[in-house]
Amino acid sequence: MKKLRIFFFAIVFSLNLQTYSISQSVPESFADLAEKLMPSVVNISTTQTVVTSSNPFPFQFPPGSPFEDMFKEFGTPQERKSSALGSGFIISERGLVVTNNHVIQDAEDIIIRVNGDKEYKAKVVGSDPLSDIAVLQLETTEKFVPVKFGNSDKARIGDWVIAIGNPFGLGGTVTSGIISARNRSIGLSRYEDYIQTDASINSGNSGGPLFDMNGDVIGINTAILGRSGSIGIGFSIPSNSAKIVIDQLIEFGETKRGWLGVRIQDVTKEIAEIEKLDEPRGALVASVAQNSPSDKAGVKAGDIILEFNGEKIKEMKELPIIVARTKVGKKVKVKIWRNKKEIVKTITLGRLETSEDFKVTEKTKPLKEQGIENLKISVREINKEDIKARNLPNQTTGLVITKIENDSPLINTLEINSIILEAQKKKIRTVNDLNQAVNQVLKSNQKTILLVIYNSQNQRRYIGIKLD
Repeated sequence: MKKLRIFFFAIVFSLNLQTYSISQSVPESFADLAEKLMPSVVNISTTQTVVTSSNPFPFQFPPGSPFEDMFKEFGTPQERKSSALGSGFIISERGLVVTNNHVIQDAEDIIIRVNGDKEYKAKVVGSDPLSDIAVLQLETTEKFVPVKFGNSDKARIGDWVIAIGNPFGLGGTVTSGIISARNRSIGLSRYEDYIQTDASINSGNSGGPLFDMNGDVIGINTAILGRSGSIGIGFSIPSNSAKIVIDQLIEFGETKRGWLGVRIQDVTKEIAEIEKLDEPRGALVASVAQNSPSDKAGVKAGDIILEFNGEKIKEMKELPIIVARTKVGKKVKVKIWRNKKEIVKTITLGRLETSEDFKVTEKTKPLKEQGIENLKISVREINKEDIKARNLPNQTTGLVITKIENDSPLINTLEINSIILEAQKKKIRTVNDLNQAVNQVLKSNQKTILLVIYNSQNQRRYIGIKLD
């Protein structure tokens, strides 16, 4: 009985310790932390000149009216000053400030208020629209209190965070919350790996810091979900990604991102099945830019990149982020799935900003026809006018899709003006070629056809389609 009583007390004591350790992780107050960090968070106001034309008539012409264009020149051009507000934070004693690119884009004057009272003019050291990051320099010789960057990779879902910024011009505002999710992509920029937080973020918070409980910056507050203000879903650029861009902007005034020279797409379940890959993973190479690092290393369209520089690629969206943060000129090992086996290529990375890929030019031109009964589409052969108008390689052959029936297996996958280049890894030159490929698949057990196409934006894509 005595032993049982001792055992019981040991369990109770253990549970009390666990409860105490959990309660310790919940802050009693953020006051000390906020007081320490406030002097390093700044309010940013910008101005730019906007030219508008006043309407000399006491009425408006309806949109599309022929009179709208006829009389638009009668308006008197007028200049007015437009202002915007944002936030930022100091990262060096000499007054280097980090904010979002969209806060200072096209600004003629940038005024930064520090610690709620002192104002300074600032100039742009460097900015990067692709990551939405900018670095500013305060025009003064005074010294400031900087903050440090933390390791955003160690930030976990559920960790406490605080945001400090200038929402709606109300400077020095502190909000708290937790990390709600990691690795979010919301379609705002090319490189997205956002931290999601429920710490209240509103208009004017852009460019402000997201702090962990050590007072280190683990994110740059950039976006919110919804136009009506904070609804508990805000997004921050992780500090580890941001710091690479910031360091380059400080050193060079511009970014120097790694470049492979490939267009990629998701590996779907159907494509993984056709390629005998164990599961949908990696990034499928849709096309390879001529004379690019990948082209020189022997990477081919249809390859699936499984690993880059030792990092496994689970989803297609991960590859551009990893490549971009890799140093230009570095030789990297790339693991590829080709012809149902793994191979390794060594690639010397180029620089994205000096590549032709960086200047995206997309042209489409709708342009007669035959039906593919089993696909329930109509097509015509590509001609020289198509190639010229869409700036395609001279040797391009294929079929232009002119119509897709509502019950076509392609209805939610392809669009009119897409060009079918290959089927089942064989080039398509005529309607008969495509019909033969479709019939061959229908006679097989697989019932999945692999198409290579140019979409209406002239991007080469691999599409796996289940046929009934």
